[in-house]
Amino acid sequence: MVAANPAHPHGNRELCDEAIRLYEQALRAGRVPRADLSSAPCLLEMALVHPDPADSAWLRPVPPSAALAHLLQPITREIDERIRLTAALTGALAPLSTVAREDPNFAITVLEGRPLIVSVLREASARARDEVLTAQPGGNRLTHNLVQGLENARSALAGGARMRHLYQHPARYSPGLRDYVAQIPAGRLQVRTVEQTVDRLIIFDREVAYIPAAPGDEVALEIRHPALVRYLTRVYEVLWEQATPYTQQLPASAPGAPVTAVQQSIARLLVEGHVDDVVARKLGISVRTCRAHISKLMQTLDAHSRTHLGALLVRSGIADAGSRGAGQASTQEPAPGA
Repeated sequence: MVAANPAHPHGNRELCDEAIRLYEQALRAGRVPRADLSSAPCLLEMALVHPDPADSAWLRPVPPSAALAHLLQPITREIDERIRLTAALTGALAPLSTVAREDPNFAITVLEGRPLIVSVLREASARARDEVLTAQPGGNRLTHNLVQGLENARSALAGGARMRHLYQHPARYSPGLRDYVAQIPAGRLQVRTVEQTVDRLIIFDREVAYIPAAPGDEVALEIRHPALVRYLTRVYEVLWEQATPYTQQLPASAPGAPVTAVQQSIARLLVEGHVDDVVARKLGISVRTCRAHISKLMQTLDAHSRTHLGALLVRSGIADAGSRGAGQASTQEPAPGA
């Protein structure tokens, strides 16, 4: 809005505090000295006062009702024009919405900002009627994520949907996850864990999927393209078949090798040539924890160096045993309500 007077900088449809004070004074006294308007020229520009016919040094106030009608007339006319424009645009574009739904370019929506993502997932959970599939990377879910997840889960269950959650093995030791599972009615939720998993993935009723669009949790993609959703669902099913039911214990060690299941997984990844950071990320554990397990492997095999450890891992068959143990565990089905 353009200022009416450079020396009195505010819009030409605004009244400053000084103008309102002088206008009230004029209404009470019946007139106001013209000289007083030097500090509030907007009073005269907006036609709230007019010259006194008997004395040009004075100004008389226009009644507020008449002034309001005069000032609102152009605004009302502008509103009418915008309403007509809105109706015209709606009439032209609304019939084309069905065409846009068939275009695959509009089947992927970028969601930016955690508040928007949380809101969209909450609404999708409330609309779910068949099944909700989730894959959560890492070993632990933060407390606020579990609280929000429980709220969404209850919404989906209220609509009749069943739920399947896929985590990485370290999540088994999370008290928060145990509490979350305990609050879901038996038979409505299945949970499995897997050594490695894809990034975060949520699928509702096999119709819409959500995946991260960038590192972190600030940008996500909403995918409604049937072929893409079908592909992501198949990926999920493959991971699910390879996973171990939450209620079933992981094998403590490979036959003949005094190492844990986690150490077997680390051994296999080390033999494949991965560095510590990559091994930790794939298993959902910290680098510090990963290196502690590697140190225990070196002690168990009496390795003198990391190179020596690699050779001993291949010779001992620990890495191969870990792979076989994971495959055997994944063939067992979960107990009802797991």
